[in-house]
Amino acid sequence: MTEISAADYGGLSACEIAGEVNAGRLSARAVASAALARIGRDDTELRAFTAVWPQAAADRAEAIDRRIRQGDRLPLAGVPLAVKATEGLRSLQTARLIAAGCVPVGATSTPGPGTRWRTWGATDRGVTLNPLDHRRSPGGSSAGSAVAVAAGMVPLATGSDGAGSVRIPAAWCGVIGLKPTNGLVPARDRAGLNIAGPLARHAGDAAAYLDALAGTTAPRVPAEPLRPLRTAFSPDLGFAATLPAIAETAHAFLGALSLAGAVDVVEVPVRLTDPAACWQSLRGSSAADAERVARTRASLGRALERHFTEADLLATPTTPNAPHGHDGPGDTLSVALTWAFNISGHPAISIPAGLTPAGEPVGLQLIAPHGREDALLSIAAAAGVMRMRRAAPVPGRRV
Repeated sequence: MTEISAADYGGLSACEIAGEVNAGRLSARAVASAALARIGRDDTELRAFTAVWPQAAADRAEAIDRRIRQGDRLPLAGVPLAVKATEGLRSLQTARLIAAGCVPVGATSTPGPGTRWRTWGATDRGVTLNPLDHRRSPGGSSAGSAVAVAAGMVPLATGSDGAGSVRIPAAWCGVIGLKPTNGLVPARDRAGLNIAGPLARHAGDAAAYLDALAGTTAPRVPAEPLRPLRTAFSPDLGFAATLPAIAETAHAFLGALSLAGAVDVVEVPVRLTDPAACWQSLRGSSAADAERVARTRASLGRALERHFTEADLLATPTTPNAPHGHDGPGDTLSVALTWAFNISGHPAISIPAGLTPAGEPVGLQLIAPHGREDALLSIAAAAGVMRMRRAAPVPGRRV
């Protein structure tokens, strides 16, 4: 088995790591050592982790190596995993990922007390920095998880999304964040809004994570889309105050996906009921608001049911605003375009959509019918291929 440097490790996907470990070409111990070296190199500055677990990671990696030598094969063998601090090692999703072969290497930052907004990360060393621009928030509440993945410290990190807490940091840090269909795994709150989901750089890794989480084995990313998916774009869902530069950047990326043959952009009007009061009532569990909650849920359900008879997917910017600074968003409601789908239960993904002319990262949010995570992941995979082709050097051109 070969060793691996921290630099080479950062370029590997979770699926590539698992393939090498299962084949015996890399040891889980060597991968864990490289991950810890990468964290030691980068996290002093970025502050994604609130705790690092070198001995526990080494012990877990050695246990995986023993299983591989005995002939076992694990879907995520030896894959370093960052764990959202508010979930910890005993959460259902962490336990299932460990059972699939992941090696937890540390706990990641979440927002601290004292503010109502949840789009930042706190550590005892200071706020978590966005690797794309240290002046900007990484989003939240899965702040450190998104940063750890974006910076290449880990290929996978756990998140949880009650209003956009996976999708928002994914958008602002330039990675993939998936909120699965509500009910795929037990919710983390009484209202049924807070759903476990992955932060990843590659669609295939998010798919492998989802399979481990749900206990399924069927592939969730088709080798090739059977046809372009009909996708309708809404910059505001009929109520959000989306900034023009954010909407234009997301729409332009959707257009590029259309040119690449992944989607077929269709004109379907989208106007949903503003979910703010409903979401707040659900989290407050007030019986007095039960009628209003029921009305809003029914309205959202009807509107989305109609939409999905005319289109396969709905697309929006992930947030209506750019990442704010470390002093907070002020009155801006960063969850305005995400929390409707925590109420309706539809699966939603954020994929990197590029930068505004001012250099602000933007996510494209895609929403699918219940249970159609495969459709979302197929578009995320197509987007990844498209980005790689754009980044590939042109033959004969000096680089």
